[in-house]
Amino acid sequence: MLDKQYLTLKNALDLLLAKIPFKSLPSEEIPIEEAYFRIAAEDVFSPENLPGFKRSTVDGFAVRAQDTFGAKDTMPAYLTVKGEILMGAVPSFELNPGEAAYIPTGGMLPKGADAVVMVEHVNVVSSDLIEILKPVGPLENVILEDEDIKKGELVISAGTKLKPHHIGGLAGLGITKIKVTAKPKVGIILTGDEIIPHHEKVSPGKVRDINSFTLAGMILEEGGIPVKFGIVKDDYQAIKELVTKAYHQTDMVLITGGTSAGTKDVTAQVIDELGPPGVLFHGVSIKPGKPIIGGLCGNKPIFGLPGHPVAVYVCFSFLVKPVLQKMMGLASKNYTPFIKAKMAKSIQSQAGRTDFIRVYLEEKDGKLYAVPLISKSGLIMSLVKADGIVIISEDLLGIEKDEEVAVFLC
Repeated sequence: MLDKQYLTLKNALDLLLAKIPFKSLPSEEIPIEEAYFRIAAEDVFSPENLPGFKRSTVDGFAVRAQDTFGAKDTMPAYLTVKGEILMGAVPSFELNPGEAAYIPTGGMLPKGADAVVMVEHVNVVSSDLIEILKPVGPLENVILEDEDIKKGELVISAGTKLKPHHIGGLAGLGITKIKVTAKPKVGIILTGDEIIPHHEKVSPGKVRDINSFTLAGMILEEGGIPVKFGIVKDDYQAIKELVTKAYHQTDMVLITGGTSAGTKDVTAQVIDELGPPGVLFHGVSIKPGKPIIGGLCGNKPIFGLPGHPVAVYVCFSFLVKPVLQKMMGLASKNYTPFIKAKMAKSIQSQAGRTDFIRVYLEEKDGKLYAVPLISKSGLIMSLVKADGIVIISEDLLGIEKDEEVAVFLC
């Protein structure tokens, strides 16, 4: 175990990530219909050219480009209309010199054609004769058979979170299954004599379970499977038994409560006894969330999270989430969405500590402002009302009013 000193957020995260194997979870092959927001476990290459045939990008007439050269309003080029191309059908004819064929957007070019004249630049003289009023060059208004993607070309890189457009692309290539990283199972354990189930009536000294619901949602959002192991009293043996059970049944364990310096706090001891290397750090220089414990037993991360709901949210977002993403093999270009806004008031901070300030967004005179929600980390409603979080890094003493900041959206 490291000396009991508070690490910076960066150092704590680097320490964790250095010991977590990239893509440590197994992969599985599933139908693409079930692959939304899963992580691709391997590179996917195109099995064919797409679209697979030359097609028109406009409504117009398929032509041989050289037959239109020199055409203009005062001296049009006259072409014979050989036929009409139907959508979804292979043309049954070939264009010879001096011939054209009507073609809709997306239609397949007939043999002999290498360009399309837009309908706006055509004057229909009769059913079998047209005037071309503007020339086209070879391949103008045409998509080539491999212009979208070539056979053998990389379609999706391993580590990509599969969004709807990725799945659409796979469907367009006729790919029906894809290998993805298995969903990590994340155990959630609540400790504390004061915690009661959310459906029970609160009596003095008791608080309802908030954290298991917040954590479960955040785990689901990251593509994991939350596994709730319930509430355990502040008893060493009871906590150890439940944590051991969770350790054997899941890929990561989150224990809330029991992390600050107190006689009942046994989380660090339990993590150390689960297996080496044990606790990697106990305490990080952040607010809220300073008492967080980060540990590793075998290859499984074990976190001791503070009991306060806002601290739990912050610790998960900036320490647990990156570890989950590395376990799943998520590529590095997974950016947290943020928007720019001006700070509505000045906020002070302590040097050497990273502060996470909850804010709501407000528009004034066409400008967006981040308004701080100053409250203690035990008050969940400050997070419910927040639109995002502003981070004050450890090398700053605060943020001045009207200074532009990045608001990381909740």
